Amino acid sequence: MSVTPPSKRPRRVGVLLVILPLWLLASGGVAVWYFFKREKTHAAGQQQRFVRSVSVAGLADDLGKFVGIIGERHASSDSAAKNLARAAAMIEGALGPANTGYTVRRQRGPGDWPLLHATLGGKNPGAPAVWVLSSYDSRPGSPGAEANASGLAATLATAQALAGDQLATDVHFVFLPHVNDPDSPVLETALKFHEILAQAAPPKALLCVEAMGAGDLLWLTSRDVEAAPLALAQGLGTVRGAEVVCLGDDVDLASVLFEMGLPAVRVATRPMLTPAEPDSKVPAAPIVAASTGRLIELIRRCAITR
Repeated sequence: MSVTPPSKRPRRVGVLLVILPLWLLASGGVAVWYFFKREKTHAAGQQQRFVRSVSVAGLADDLGKFVGIIGERHASSDSAAKNLARAAAMIEGALGPANTGYTVRRQRGPGDWPLLHATLGGKNPGAPAVWVLSSYDSRPGSPGAEANASGLAATLATAQALAGDQLATDVHFVFLPHVNDPDSPVLETALKFHEILAQAAPPKALLCVEAMGAGDLLWLTSRDVEAAPLALAQGLGTVRGAEVVCLGDDVDLASVLFEMGLPAVRVATRPMLTPAEPDSKVPAAPIVAASTGRLIELIRRCAITR
């Protein structure tokens, strides 16, 4: 009985069997590389698209909303408490993914009012960072134009303008619910912020932004005479004595934080408001825009200076 020998496989089939798996592996690797490259490019484009320059119209809109539409913002009455919640929601909306692109974290504070925290990542995330603080409440009986709608609007505009920057260090924007109402838990709120700060490296700079509508030049004030931002004010404004700016009172946020051992600097364009001083007139947006531009430059200097 004869056995038919097996047919010989064509040479090209063997070559294909070797090349095909290699081609599939290589093409799959290229596809994965292209996918991640496209995602990275898309993410960068999204961040760049969200960057918004400081504009007079934008600041006028924010100031009008905080002072004229939302109005009193504190926990001393039901209506003002609702307005305080509306102010928090406005901050989250302005800086969040749908607008500026930040992740806004809510830190539970006294009375369940949130401390809002957004971070601009820097090139050296483990290094001491720049912290920018602003309050979003007002005094009872006042819509809080300078205490602190102008400081709040300036801080929001600053965070939006810096969204596309990659500075040497992280910049943290924190918005506090209790600072201006003397009957609110101001100290407890400051202690809660201290807890947040303790989770990071010692701060490179700690800027408390208030009252930005009285002029275009900044007033830098601190009870810590060695605070780093004080040496960076040239061309942006002047360093003022705390006893003059705070009118002998230690209730401003920077002074409260200083008593906790923090090198806080008050950034404003005027002294603190006195209890009897009216605070209902919306500051001129061009002035706030000018002082905001100087605040942005101060933050950049703080972030790059050793």
